[in-house]
Amino acid sequence: QVQLVESGGGSVQSGGSLTLSCASSGYTYRPYCMGWFRQLPGKEREGVASIDSDGITRYTDSVKGRFTISQDNAQKVYLQMNSLTPEDTAIYFCATRKTWSCPLERYGWPYWGQGTQVTVSS
Repeated sequence: QVQLVESGGGSVQSGGSLTLSCASSGYTYRPYCMGWFRQLPGKEREGVASIDSDGITRYTDSVKGRFTISQDNAQKVYLQMNSLTPEDTAIYFCATRKTWSCPLERYGWPYWGQGTQVTVSS
């Protein structure tokens, strides 16, 4: 049983930083992907960043140069978010899948955390 638990969300002013953490349990083998997604009310969930079991990362264009995804291993992944803007306000979800490729499309990720709120004020 794969379980994901996010932490680190909160409120910050524009230009500030936050680090999200995701603890995964139940699967520690290769291959795997860990991903961060976000969702605004009434909007579709969008991919933010992903990292695979070889450490290869992917980012959506709007966060490149500002966000960094990293991992300790298959059990802990982080999202360092710098230069935050109000447009980054959303619920952020951690997800994992047992594949080599880690696309940022939300389909094909079977395991999700409960989400953590990030609010950026101007």
